Amino acid sequence: ILLSEANQWPEDAAAYFGTGDESNMAFHFPLMPRIFMAIEMEDRFPIIDILDQTPTIPEGCQWAIFLRNHDELTLEMVTDEERDYMYRVYATDPRARINLGIRRRLAPLMANNRRKIELMNILLFSLPGTPIIYYGDEIGMGDNYFLGDRNGVRTPMQWSPDRNAGFSRASPQRLFMPVIIEAEYHYEAVNVENQEHNPSSLLWWMRHTIAMRKRFKAFGCGTLELIPSDNPKILTFVRAFEEDKILVIANSSRFSQSVSIDLSHYQGMVPEELFSGNQFPIIQESRYHVTLGSYDYFWFLLRSSESRVEPRKESLKLRQGESWWDVLTGKSGERLCSFVIPNYLPRVCWFFGKERVIRQVTIINDCPLKLDEQQFRLTFIQVTYIEHDPEIYLIPMAWFCTEQVKAMTNLHPLAIITDLSVGDVEGVLCDAVYFEEFRKLLFLLISERMKVPGAHGFELTGARAGGVTKSTPPVTLLFPSRVATGEQNNTSIIYGERLLFKLYRRVQAGINPEPEILKFLAETGNFKNVPTYSGEIVYHEARGNVIHIGVLQTFISSHGNAWNNTLTILTQFVEHLLSHKKELPKLPSRLPTLLDVVDNGIPDQFRDLVSGLHLEMALLLGQRTAEMHLALACSSTESNWRMEEFSTLYQRSVFQSMRTLVQKNFQLLTVNLPLLPDQTRLRAQQILDAEKEIIAILHKITGPRLSAMKCRIHGDFHLCQALFTGKDYIFIDFEGEPAYSLSGRRLKHSPLLDVAGMIRSFHYAAMTTLIHHTAAATSDEVQLLDRWLEVWFTYISGSYLKAYISAVEGSKLIPEDRGKLALMLRCYLLQKVVSELGHELSRHNSVDISLRGIEMLLRECRAG
Repeated sequence: ILLSEANQWPEDAAAYFGTGDESNMAFHFPLMPRIFMAIEMEDRFPIIDILDQTPTIPEGCQWAIFLRNHDELTLEMVTDEERDYMYRVYATDPRARINLGIRRRLAPLMANNRRKIELMNILLFSLPGTPIIYYGDEIGMGDNYFLGDRNGVRTPMQWSPDRNAGFSRASPQRLFMPVIIEAEYHYEAVNVENQEHNPSSLLWWMRHTIAMRKRFKAFGCGTLELIPSDNPKILTFVRAFEEDKILVIANSSRFSQSVSIDLSHYQGMVPEELFSGNQFPIIQESRYHVTLGSYDYFWFLLRSSESRVEPRKESLKLRQGESWWDVLTGKSGERLCSFVIPNYLPRVCWFFGKERVIRQVTIINDCPLKLDEQQFRLTFIQVTYIEHDPEIYLIPMAWFCTEQVKAMTNLHPLAIITDLSVGDVEGVLCDAVYFEEFRKLLFLLISERMKVPGAHGFELTGARAGGVTKSTPPVTLLFPSRVATGEQNNTSIIYGERLLFKLYRRVQAGINPEPEILKFLAETGNFKNVPTYSGEIVYHEARGNVIHIGVLQTFISSHGNAWNNTLTILTQFVEHLLSHKKELPKLPSRLPTLLDVVDNGIPDQFRDLVSGLHLEMALLLGQRTAEMHLALACSSTESNWRMEEFSTLYQRSVFQSMRTLVQKNFQLLTVNLPLLPDQTRLRAQQILDAEKEIIAILHKITGPRLSAMKCRIHGDFHLCQALFTGKDYIFIDFEGEPAYSLSGRRLKHSPLLDVAGMIRSFHYAAMTTLIHHTAAATSDEVQLLDRWLEVWFTYISGSYLKAYISAVEGSKLIPEDRGKLALMLRCYLLQKVVSELGHELSRHNSVDISLRGIEMLLRECRAG
């Protein structure tokens, strides 16, 4: 039931809206022109005045608010003077006027000013009522009022730059309305397809803003409280519903403005900006000051200063007759992305964004899979953060009734994403990887080279190695399969202890280095100490890009990885030190450098102290590392694998990346300095004071051209990546550094970067052991262990390095000159330890270990 078209409000609103339980929509005609007037006059009064006159409507009714009433900006419910003003400002050409309105779209009315268009929509989404958007305004379409009547704003929707703006395949002459061809709003420039590919477009801004509005019921159902301020150009009000209180601040001026707001009623609360998640200063009893730019705006969620609001848990329910995968679309899909998935992701170990603030979760694609009668969905979700680049994660989904998953809940509690009822049947939405049917389906995709079409031209393809048929055990020996336990960045599926499929969770478009390297090493046969490549699953995008879903490889039966073995040996070493304190040999006044150990070997007394076993393992590990690099650099024909010489320009770029890393992570250390324990804070301050010295050390790599080579490397090399079979080491996880893009992981580097990573891992193991034994040891014992564990690290790492240098001798991979080799090794060690510091700071973990590593390297450099 519409409001009266008269200029006066009805005395009895109930006469217009009804008084029963029926729901009615009331069109708020007077509000629309006042928003336009407020922006043009740069004064909040027209909006405040009309809100003050707005009558209360009965419960069960709702306002419909809009910036244009379907075809025009209606001016029936304004005074003659106001109508004259609107005509003069927004319809200077009389042909744009019709009846008592203006027949133009929003973008031309706002002179195509993006800031004004955003502000108009922000006000529309903030004021009481249900906002209605007329087609074309979400992409900034133009109009053609020369067509007459209301046809100027009824032109075809501009879907693409194709013929007829993608609206119709008919001859352009047969269209009832012509497409917009004015230069500024031409359909080849302004269309949905172009804006879909531009995350900064108006279309994406509208989507993000609408999604943000839907998260808070205060916008649709909340009360409105106008907040007084000292600047008439600034409109401030609070929308409140239950626990949600949202402060809206909008600047109607084309110039920057400062405003002082009386928020004493909300004293003690912290304004959190909704779009960025950034917290502003706490509200005090005094007036609150905010500065806004041209046509600027803020949505602030007023939170209690004591705690952050946790995302609510939500169970989903589908109507009778719907399929469970309908939960990925529509209203259910919105609740899934707004509440369920953001609450689920921090619980799983493969999610990288645990310390980040999630801004939005979006389902960007899904691929249906079926085995017998069981349906699965490979679902790709994009997680957008406040302060980090978006990431895409893969969650294979399945639905099972409650009875089917009772046993699974105890075995794999993270298998359940949320409760999901389909009609009258209660069930759960699950991560499908924990179910045998899905694991069997993945194997069949590879072994039978299946192709499964997905949405929007995508295709899922399984590929197997050329000799996989001969090498793969019979299927009967591969099942039952299981999911590997433990903290992993991905999910590993083990088939009968014979094969392992690594399902990538965080995915990117591009070539994944792991299947690429495993395939190359399998084809060349130059290095056997890696799992054998057996196949992979790839998702092909319509634009030609590929997304690696996972890789199948042989399962390595081992006695643990080198990290756990090293910790065990170190524990035994510490126990021996503490039980034989008086019998220990005298330590040298100055420890040798790693290259000193390479050239001069290890003192006999230390060799006897560690029983020689771990020294042998370190030597073997160094030899296998060298063999891996020689195998990756063996091709002289293929550009992807050919060695490349260093150049002075490349050395400059290496220094620049190192310098940027130091400055970035030292800034992060400065911010976290007050949070560190006293002793760690003192060490951190000393490191910060030495920043210029560290950069000066790194700068030495920009000197004369180094006689070294670049090649493909492991990229994330440490003790955990080396499995010990009892006789030898097998290297795994060739994905590279997770923080880098796929293209960045495939770049060629000095193999000393891998060597530095392994050396840092030895040091990390030594310091972890020290921390573990500190609580139960006396201060004298701690000093003893500290000194001896540093000795252990120096000799073990030196042994590893000695074996490596000996194995690569003559390959030109590293400089023959000891001085240049020492320079490169120090620089790469500094790069690794500073990068490690950044990781520890972001996780609020063992920062002191990284600081000790920097301290030790500085001490070595100062000693010459």
